[in-house]
Amino acid sequence: MLKVVIIGGGWSGCAAAITARKAGAEVTILEKTDLLLGLGNVGGIMRNNGRFTAAEEIIALGAGDLLEITDRATRHKSINFPGHKHAFLYDVVKVEPMVRKKLTEMGINIQLESRAIDVEKEGAGIKQIILADESVVEGDVFIETTGSTGPMGNCLRYGNGCSMCILRCPSYGPRISISQRAGVEDLLGQRGDESYGAYSGSCKLARHSLSPEIVERLEKDGVAVVPVPAEDINLKKLDYKVCQQYALKEFAENIVLLDTGYAKLMTSYYPLEKLRRIPGFEFARYDDPYSGGKGNSIRYLSMAPRNNALQVKGLDNLFCAGEKSGLFVGHTEAMATGSLAGHNSVRLYLGMPLLELPRSVVLGDLIAYANEMIETSEGLKNRYTFSGGKYFARMQEKDLYTTEVEAIHARVNKIGLGRIFAEKFL
Repeated sequence: MLKVVIIGGGWSGCAAAITARKAGAEVTILEKTDLLLGLGNVGGIMRNNGRFTAAEEIIALGAGDLLEITDRATRHKSINFPGHKHAFLYDVVKVEPMVRKKLTEMGINIQLESRAIDVEKEGAGIKQIILADESVVEGDVFIETTGSTGPMGNCLRYGNGCSMCILRCPSYGPRISISQRAGVEDLLGQRGDESYGAYSGSCKLARHSLSPEIVERLEKDGVAVVPVPAEDINLKKLDYKVCQQYALKEFAENIVLLDTGYAKLMTSYYPLEKLRRIPGFEFARYDDPYSGGKGNSIRYLSMAPRNNALQVKGLDNLFCAGEKSGLFVGHTEAMATGSLAGHNSVRLYLGMPLLELPRSVVLGDLIAYANEMIETSEGLKNRYTFSGGKYFARMQEKDLYTTEVEAIHARVNKIGLGRIFAEKFL
């Protein structure tokens, strides 16, 4: 039987595992920590702005399993906050066990605390993955979804040091670029000033460290917006955020909190001393990253060159997805790329033409557009997401954005791709 090995168990890795498994492969996920979902354990925002359209396209394509879980784990539906409409906020504490249960029931082999450190090649392809304990995992097709955060040296060099984020490099070791170990040079994202990388876009505060009034607002409305003292407003900090869809002046002029189980603070970091001067935050404490008063993790320092079928250029049997496949931001974007990579892994093994999603659907347009832009110096400074920034503006200009579910599914069915990711080939 075809063996597909996925390196990285974040949202994109889990999505790839599901579509590869549906297509008939034997699937193994190698995850270096003790949790699946990676940054999905501290994220929680779904279906905001154009992500609603993208989510329904994923469902129409036959890969809605993870979205069904995030919808079930949602604490608040159809909420609005600055610059964003109809957002769903899932519970970041509950979602990972739900995903793990789903994958296990599908027969997907999950190997936690299994850090990939090297590869053994055979010709122009990968033969096996070498783990930190010196064991090896063989496969026929490989999918890299290792993300772009870490190792600690990158956070030291391009940020404010290790912020002790959910990825926990000191405990589980640094991320290793599998594509680079196989001889393909990584691409690096830039900030506006051409320095490399970008700060993760949000933090988590312990709910019980906030005033009862703020907690009540979060529980009732899902969002709380608290003005920042005028002397502390710093618009320049918006330039450092990875999440450009939240790089709006409202996020500098206010403390924006979202209820994802924790209180999600929509800023890369905020000095604790200043935060505690704001009424309601006198006892505020960070839960992720622990050093959220000083900094955050640095991302976008490890993208692989790839085609629009998500096959890594220069390697016969390696695909990529999530942040590894481009300057993408968000869970929905990770699910979209992961689903395509997993599906194409089986097509490759069977000698079938690889699927490139057409640009008449937002998933295909995003994948192709981001690939074009990464070839330009300006494109390396941008991030691509369905929920804001330049790409959401493009969605609207191309009339691809809609919240009409029937219309979205009809668009996918019209091009003959309805439930394509649910087809079994083996």
